[in-house]
Amino acid sequence: MTADVIECRACPRLVAWREQVAREKRASFRAEDYWGRPVPGFGDPLARVLILGLAPAAHGGNRTGRVFTGDRSGDWLFAALHRAGYANTPVSERAGDGLVLDDAYVAAAVRCAPPENKPTPEERDTCMPFLLRELDALDRLSVIVTLGGFAYVALWKVLAARGDVLPKPRPKFGHGVEVTTERSTILGCYHPSQQNTFTGRLTEPMLDAVFSRARALTG
Repeated sequence: MTADVIECRACPRLVAWREQVAREKRASFRAEDYWGRPVPGFGDPLARVLILGLAPAAHGGNRTGRVFTGDRSGDWLFAALHRAGYANTPVSERAGDGLVLDDAYVAAAVRCAPPENKPTPEERDTCMPFLLRELDALDRLSVIVTLGGFAYVALWKVLAARGDVLPKPRPKFGHGVEVTTERSTILGCYHPSQQNTFTGRLTEPMLDAVFSRARALTG
């Protein structure tokens, strides 16, 4: 499944952007070789907790080859996962750096870095089969943490496509929202983007509370 993700070229706009960023690079990363491809999910194959984000950052996952790695959002996320006991280290620098997740798996609704961090609905839906296959493979999964409204809606569409029985109407996304479905509990969390963390919309205690709740739900 990872190979299928890495080789995907289904969305021309995303392919062009991720490869342009990988060629031109950010000045501070000029000496690095960028990944410049779709970014697969990462974590414990026996995980009971899935953390679902929006998409790789242009100079984060698109550079390092690992989701939520190499940018400020990832710094917040993996530090919180470490505090909650889901990660062996609070730092995620790039694929192969020794980071190991325990009982947690991290993925993105869209696997390629999008311009302005804004995938289109069509790009989201094109990526749906990858998440669907991950959900099927993570057969111990019981909690899904959605980082932001985009991931929340994307997850809902994938669960519906899988045939899960879901509440109607769909509960509105918000930080701390909790939705019980027949197979898992969905927890809403504000995305740890700089827009949220710099303004105080999301704080470390708020993020920690979400993962404490996930831990409580899995026992």
